[in-house]
Amino acid sequence: MTHPAIVPGRTAVITGAASGIGLAAARHLRAAGMELALIDLPGDRLASAAAELGATALPADVSDRAAMAAAAAAAARDLPPVSFLFANAGMGLPSTALADAAAWDRTMAVNFGGILNAVQAFAPAMLAHGEAGAILCTGSKQGITLPPGNPAYNVSKAAVKAYAELLAHELRSTPGARVSAHLMIPGWVHTGLTAAQGAPKPPGAWTADEAVTFMLARLAAGDFYILCPDNDVPRALDERRIAWAAGDLIENRPALSRWHPDWSDRFKATLKDL
Repeated sequence: MTHPAIVPGRTAVITGAASGIGLAAARHLRAAGMELALIDLPGDRLASAAAELGATALPADVSDRAAMAAAAAAAARDLPPVSFLFANAGMGLPSTALADAAAWDRTMAVNFGGILNAVQAFAPAMLAHGEAGAILCTGSKQGITLPPGNPAYNVSKAAVKAYAELLAHELRSTPGARVSAHLMIPGWVHTGLTAAQGAPKPPGAWTADEAVTFMLARLAAGDFYILCPDNDVPRALDERRIAWAAGDLIENRPALSRWHPDWSDRFKATLKDL
C-alpha cells in the first residue's frame, strides 16, 4: 500500500536531498517510479545524488525565498507535475538561550524558514493541478519535549510542528484540495546531522533507510504524526515523555520538569513498567 501521491511519472521534490533521510527518501521514491527534483546546497554531494538517481538537481539554499521560488519555477518548466513534497532540509548549531544570535538566526532560517519557503513555493501548483498530493515536513522529538542543551534547534523544530499542524488544517479546510500535510518526527537516525562523517552507526540508531521505510508506511496508513521509534527508544517511551511534557502545563509544574531536581525522579518512576 502506498499513498496516492506516490505516482509513477509524477515528480517528488525533496529538500536536504543530498544525504541522510532526504537521500534515502529520494531512493525510495525513485524506485516507485517518480521523477525527482533534488534540492540542497550546491556541491559534489548534490551532483552525486542526482547522477546516481537520474534526477534533476536544483541547487539552492532553502532559507533563500527567491531561490526556492526559482527552483519551483524550474521544476514546473522541466518536470511533470509535483505530487510529493518532502520539506526535510535541516541543520544544527550549538546555542544557548541567552546568546549565540548568529546560530539562532541561521538555525531558524534553515529549519523553519526552509520548510515555510519550500511549502509556499511548491504547494500552489500542487493544489492547482487537482491531483492527490502529500507534503511532509521534518520535525523532531526535540521540538516536542524540548530537552535542554540546544534551544535554537528545539525552538526551530517546535515551530515546524506548529506550522505543519496549521498547514494540515488549512489544506483539509480548502474546498477541492487533494493535498495532505504530515509531520515526520524522526527518532535517533544515523546521519551527518547526528554523527561525525564516517563514524560507525551506534546500535541504538536507525539507518536513514529504516526511518524512510517507516515514514512511507505510516504515510500510506494516513498518519499525520509520523512518530518514529529506533533501536534505543520504543514508541511507549516516546509517549510517556510527550505526555509528561504536556503535563507540565496542565499540572502547573516547573518548566521542563523532567530535568528539574525536584521532579526528575517522579518522571523516572512513571517508566518503571516499561
